[in-house]
Amino acid sequence: MTSRQELIGWVNELLQTNYTKVEQLGTGAAYCQIMDSIYGDVKLDRVKFNANQEYEYIENYKILQNVFAKHKIDKPLNPTRLVKCRFQDNFELLQWFKRFWDSYSSGMPYDALGRRNGKPAGPVDAHRPMSSASSARSSSAGAYRARPGPQGAARAGARPLVGAAARGAAVRPGSRTVAGAGSSQQQVQDLGRQLGEAKAMIETAEKERDFYFLKLREIEVYLQSNEFVAGSELEAMAKHIQGILYSTDEGDVEGVDAGQMDDHQEYDQVSGHMNSLHVDEEETF
Repeated sequence: MTSRQELIGWVNELLQTNYTKVEQLGTGAAYCQIMDSIYGDVKLDRVKFNANQEYEYIENYKILQNVFAKHKIDKPLNPTRLVKCRFQDNFELLQWFKRFWDSYSSGMPYDALGRRNGKPAGPVDAHRPMSSASSARSSSAGAYRARPGPQGAARAGARPLVGAAARGAAVRPGSRTVAGAGSSQQQVQDLGRQLGEAKAMIETAEKERDFYFLKLREIEVYLQSNEFVAGSELEAMAKHIQGILYSTDEGDVEGVDAGQMDDHQEYDQVSGHMNSLHVDEEETF
């Protein structure tokens, strides 16, 4: 079995990168380019080599899944686990990639840097933003350090400052007021970053929604623009598909001609035929 050091060394040599840990491959970018080194047809301009957010990793795995589907590679992928950048998940996948590459690579020299148009690629841990949990821990630690010690507590019982002395104490560097302002600024920055992530995720979800809506619309237009022989199996199948397209959460059907929907027996006949159709569960998402 190939060790993790050998696998990382192989990736760095092949892709001209500087990965140091298997977990860093969880972004999916390296996997996409390994496939390109075999087939030379991966759209690397769409790969996010400097991704540092999980929603960006997901985009890379969508590209990878499309490559698998194009070349009929029967290898299940679990992006929801891989994007967590855990060692075991990525180590097992990297072992598979090495075996696959050894079996199907032509052995010809591969210009990794040129193929990705000079884009830097490698570990992005240094660019990964602080998580909410880490930020909370840092804030708690800062608050703990700002607490007055025993001497400060003793001074708290002294006569309060007034006038110019009080104003000078309020703005003295290192005071709790300044520390509190810095903490608030950090919270604002964290909230701004989280808002940006949320907007990006919403944009991605909207694009996927529009994509699948158009697919359903194409099916609807196709069914409406074709005339099927009355009583045929194709007509029954078309009615069944229309029933699925127009059904609501409550199970009723709206917008379909009553004459098309009254033959429940034909639905029962075609249901068995529809259930026998093969659906590829590994289809890209």
